[in-house]
Amino acid sequence: MNIKIDSAVNRYYVQTLGMIFFPGEKFGESEENNPDAPSLYVKTVKTQTGIEAYAEISYGGNTRSSTYISEFSNMRTEERTIKLAVGGAVICAAGELMGYRPAWGMLIGVRPSKVASEMLNAGLSKTRVKKLLNSDYLVIPKKASLATDIAVTEKRIVGDPSVKDCSVYISIPFCPTRCTYCSFVSYTSKRLLSLIPEYLEKLKQDIRSNFDTVKKLGLRVRTVYIGGGTPTILDEGQLEDLLSFISGQTDVDALDEYTLEAGRPDTITAEKFAIAKAYGVTRVSVNPQSLCDDVLCGIGRSHNTEDFFRAYDIAKNSGIRTVNVDLIAGLPADSFKKFSSTIDKIISLEPQNITVHTFCVKKSAEILRQNSQVYSVRGGDAGKCVDYSQIKIQQAGYIPYYMYRQKNTVGNYENVGFSLPDHEGLYNIYMMEEIHSIFAAGAGAVTKLVDNKGKYGSSGNIDRLFSHKYPYEYLREDKNKIFEEAALKFYSEHGML
Repeated sequence: MNIKIDSAVNRYYVQTLGMIFFPGEKFGESEENNPDAPSLYVKTVKTQTGIEAYAEISYGGNTRSSTYISEFSNMRTEERTIKLAVGGAVICAAGELMGYRPAWGMLIGVRPSKVASEMLNAGLSKTRVKKLLNSDYLVIPKKASLATDIAVTEKRIVGDPSVKDCSVYISIPFCPTRCTYCSFVSYTSKRLLSLIPEYLEKLKQDIRSNFDTVKKLGLRVRTVYIGGGTPTILDEGQLEDLLSFISGQTDVDALDEYTLEAGRPDTITAEKFAIAKAYGVTRVSVNPQSLCDDVLCGIGRSHNTEDFFRAYDIAKNSGIRTVNVDLIAGLPADSFKKFSSTIDKIISLEPQNITVHTFCVKKSAEILRQNSQVYSVRGGDAGKCVDYSQIKIQQAGYIPYYMYRQKNTVGNYENVGFSLPDHEGLYNIYMMEEIHSIFAAGAGAVTKLVDNKGKYGSSGNIDRLFSHKYPYEYLREDKNKIFEEAALKFYSEHGML
């Protein structure tokens, strides 16, 4: 996509707006001379009362333009006002050109409820926040309501966060097979899977280092999350060794939440969940994605529907307090009829958590090599599937408690976590809303140091420390000392010791 900007607006912001209408589009010099690529021109002018933006977009021999004005307000910065003006102009011009208006308007970030949280923290009522999301950000009413309700729920759950709180993430980046849409750092070949024993030894060193750093900083660990990949790809002996080691580093009984992301039903056994229960795990995730076998086959999953029901029965009878089930709306070969049936069956099982994602494809995913047109700006049946899931799940007594969005998601829709009362996934909120620091161990893991000033919804300072992405790189170099020094420096500089 060819973008030209005559404004102080952030270029990445304009690119992301363009990707709402042209998902998967590339940017750079190669696009400037490509006559088939869409082009977008943006200009802003500052007036006495606000910012006036002009946007012109061309594609396929057609051109549309629009002017949009955002007035100054003591509730937002000039930078935010510029973004609102540019967002409105682009949404209106591109919407007319493509015959499509995005449900989330100009909200392009990972956290669509963040804006709602900011307005609630400023003292605005829920009703006022919903109206402003609709009028200022062009969010359709039902999405404005969803964002506001989730912001209220998150604020209730988080309460008054402490600068002395933190969480720990542990990465197991291996899977039995690789899903065609996968964007995570997960590995499946026999050669890479053979690294697991060596990987676990190195991982335990990093876990020990992280907990030592937490103790030096005087922090309290609120949650531990073991994710992947597929952590239950570990055999029973390996899983017990890992969980036993973790219990030697921290008092797992004092945790608010301890999650083992089982994920793949074909890796779940009663023995593994008995081990998890014995070592204090309080939350597991069993992820069918779909209860339609032809859909599962098409996305590269190695389990079928029968495998899921077997695994879910194990989870339900394990004694572990909370069971989460992940689903994906808008998968290739899926349909509203198939997906709505999946939703109804999952609700009938009464898991404590249900998370509904919208199909998203990253640029490195295998499915793009199979079908370069898999991106869909309108999303096909995805919108109906998302709406159905939210209506039916809430009617069954679940509360939406966290939400995030990704780029290149079909229909530009959201991912929402639902929970029965007192079973919310706390780590999900802490991580997504940047409530406190996350100390991460393992390949592909990212430690996030957060200074939120002890306030929910504040935009504090954040530093990210990236571990090596690939297991073989991770095994070659030790970053523990570097990460420890960085954490101590961050907490010292921000007066958090």
